[in-house]
Amino acid sequence: MSSRCAQSDPIYLTLPKEKNHNATDLEKLHIIFLQSSTFVVAASWFKGDVMEIIQTALANGGEPNASDAFTINGQPGDLYNCSKPGTFNVLVNYGKRYLLRVINSVMNEEMFFAIAQHNLTVVGMDGAYIKPIETDYIMITPGQTMDILLTANKSPSHYYMAGRAYAGAVYDNTTTTAIVKYIGNYTAPSTPSFPGNLPNFTDIDAVTNFTNRIRALASKDYPVEVPQKVDTRLYITVSMGSIPCVNDSCDGPNGGRLATSLNNMSFVEPAEDILLAYYRKIRGIYTTNFPSVPPDFFNFTSDDLPDNVSTPLKATKVKILEFNSSVEIVFQGTNIGAENHPMHLHGNSFYHVGSGFGNFDNETDPKGYNLIDPPEINTVGVPTNGWAAIRFRADNPGVWFMHCHLERHASWGMDMAFIVKNGATKLTSIRHPPRYLNPC
Repeated sequence: MSSRCAQSDPIYLTLPKEKNHNATDLEKLHIIFLQSSTFVVAASWFKGDVMEIIQTALANGGEPNASDAFTINGQPGDLYNCSKPGTFNVLVNYGKRYLLRVINSVMNEEMFFAIAQHNLTVVGMDGAYIKPIETDYIMITPGQTMDILLTANKSPSHYYMAGRAYAGAVYDNTTTTAIVKYIGNYTAPSTPSFPGNLPNFTDIDAVTNFTNRIRALASKDYPVEVPQKVDTRLYITVSMGSIPCVNDSCDGPNGGRLATSLNNMSFVEPAEDILLAYYRKIRGIYTTNFPSVPPDFFNFTSDDLPDNVSTPLKATKVKILEFNSSVEIVFQGTNIGAENHPMHLHGNSFYHVGSGFGNFDNETDPKGYNLIDPPEINTVGVPTNGWAAIRFRADNPGVWFMHCHLERHASWGMDMAFIVKNGATKLTSIRHPPRYLNPC
């Protein structure tokens, strides 16, 4: 099975050389004015061995410690005394335009990000162009990448670039900073200007307002190919419950062990790799009956939930997809550990065609789908007590992991796998493995 650590490469914004290329859309993205580019990688920092922290939490059944700091390009920034001398600096010239390739590699938090007094133009996500979004902040989930144009058009000075979490059930409430420094002769301020527009930890409106603006470029050169008809539909509940422990001896709720699930199935990592088991026809490693709908229907987002719905089944279940079939998945958030869940699919990008709050209504909500210019991404945020709908074409044969990109949720079982069957030709079939396959 694929690694959990997959991330899309940031897109490279360069003016194509082909004479017959229609550059109109690229000019709208201001690429011809681009001067330089910088990677901005947000990450987590722990006081201790992160693997030991996670393994101890998994052994005891409770929450792992939240990170002690966030970092931008390896440095927590000025707001942490221990790292102030090493704060990451971005040097800019007045009047120039820069490409920021932003990657969220934080383990367990979605992040708000802003630069003091500067607007940002988001032009790409997860390796695909989008219609340019003018904004003074972004919200980026773990595993996502964004390509952002920054114009250095403010008075030469020092300006904080800052990031903080969008709150989950457990989160790091610190703020990481870097400094955008203008090149030139001027008196530097004693303290850089801080982005007053950086949303607060619990600002769900800021999340919704930003994500609702994201649209694919959908031009002649970058067309949208969202499936208009669907062969396979899945309605998947996303929950965070627990499993009882003997004598209530674990560190989770009511002495139980924390367990997350998709359609009440908490994924168990098998002893043998699913891809090898599928390819070599090894029996007993997984079953192919991952449910297409929840085993029980109730008011998923209600404050008054039925008894025992928080206890999932532990299993290794996969879903079989025919090659080149069109697939729709509606992720339904639940009030069983309500939280925003960034769901990530390996092996395919997908189109985010709709989202909303409350329970998905399969009669009315599809009428509001965006099938004209939905963004093509590989990670989608499922709103807290809401839903998100995606579509894709299963044209990549193999075994592909799907999981929440909050590491602790993935570790607790918020995962499943698709097996995409071979097509009719060698080019549309799984490649033969090499003679020696490096162990994971």
